Amino acid sequence: MGSVLALTCGPGHQNWPFSTDPPPPRWDTHPAHWDSPPRWEKRDGRLPNPGSFHSLHRSCKDVFPQQIEGVKMIINKTLSSFFKASHTLHLSAVSPSHYRFHVEHLQSDDYSKDKDAPALIGRSVFQTQQSQFVTWQFETEYRGNDFTAAVTVANPDVLRESVILVAHFLQSVSSGLVLGGELVYHRGRSEEGGILTLAGQYSRPNWVATLNAGKGGAHASYYHRANKQIQVGVEFEASTRTQETTASFGLSDGTPRGQHGVSRYD
Repeated sequence: MGSVLALTCGPGHQNWPFSTDPPPPRWDTHPAHWDSPPRWEKRDGRLPNPGSFHSLHRSCKDVFPQQIEGVKMIINKTLSSFFKASHTLHLSAVSPSHYRFHVEHLQSDDYSKDKDAPALIGRSVFQTQQSQFVTWQFETEYRGNDFTAAVTVANPDVLRESVILVAHFLQSVSSGLVLGGELVYHRGRSEEGGILTLAGQYSRPNWVATLNAGKGGAHASYYHRANKQIQVGVEFEASTRTQETTASFGLSDGTPRGQHGVSRYD
């Protein structure tokens, strides 16, 4: 079943075979923020919502400066409290230039960043490259009081009888522990298969440890906040398909130019 693995975009990223661009800001924020109540501190004693599967490693990744080859323009537009859209144009002489359109709709009457009310979020992403559509995907995500479930349909093609289906599930097991997984299924005329990846995250007031592991490889990260200014991130990615292993270290001191000290080892 090499078909699904062939969709990987890099070491440790076998879990998400679509665009490697970071998603635009959403309604959810990562729980590990110094100036906001940590997610394990619930005033009513209920378990918190674990957030989106794509945001598991966000705390660590936010420590690293974004590396862009060429020119990249991003336009985010909030049309209402229930509707958001973004446009991304990336022009590069190293990699193919592309345009990406992302739209989200939130269906909830009382959902907010600091409240784990049930919410239903719908997303659509269209990406073009050299005047051709290379990606079109539709995602529906439901966030309950203590769990998140999502289903994504990508690049459906009736004529070629091909489609990619991705299912995510995260469950808050305790105030600091989140467990879940991802199932990627790919079907084509002459190929079919799937891959399962398990995920876990453990959080404390000033650090977050996350691990994704499956047949295609592993992705581990550790985020630590020493104080209001100093943040440290360590990331490890390995791919069984490409036999590549990457380790990264980042340090941020909280200033506008404070994201530095990034080391990468292959």
